[in-house]
Amino acid sequence: MTDHFFLYDDKESANTRFVSFLGEDKRYDLAIIQTGRHYGKSLVLDMQGNRFAIIGQDDLQEEGYLEYAFQLTESEAEELRSFLTEVV
Repeated sequence: MTDHFFLYDDKESANTRFVSFLGEDKRYDLAIIQTGRHYGKSLVLDMQGNRFAIIGQDDLQEEGYLEYAFQLTESEAEELRSFLTEVV
């Protein structure tokens, strides 16, 4: 049996919101997890695309971030950005 070397092993309460909405060309099924762990940012999981990112308001302003993180087109990323601006 091998001993594990943990960098951290914490438990924390989380607030999770599941939301699904239709954009012009794509359906978005998201889980948005908010905890104190990520300095006010939210963990956003795209359950359809099997991708996730830690996102705050500053990340939403960064050009190309959502396109890269979730492999979206520019128009798809704008739809997602519009929604996330209201909730993160």
